[in-house]
Amino acid sequence: GADPYREVADEGFRAALAQSIELLPERERLVMSLYYSDGLNLKEIGAVLKVTESRVCQLHGQAFVRLKARLTEWREDAAEE
Repeated sequence: GADPYREVADEGFRAALAQSIELLPERERLVMSLYYSDGLNLKEIGAVLKVTESRVCQLHGQAFVRLKARLTEWREDAAEE
C-alpha cells in the first residue's frame, strides 16, 4: 500500500528541488537542463555554450554543490517541523 507520509515528503522534496533549480545562476541552470532534460553530454553542452567540456563539468559541479546545500537545508528544516 501507499505510504501517505512518504508521498507528501516526496512531493515536498520535488517542490524544493524545483525551487532550488530556479534559484541557480542562469548558466548553471542551463547546464542542468541540457544535461538532465535534453540528454546532452558535456561535450555537446560545451558546443552550445561555446565553452570547453572541462568548463561545463565545472558548471555542473558548482550547480550540484549548490543544490545539495539547499536541499540539505530543506531537509533539516523539514525535520524540525
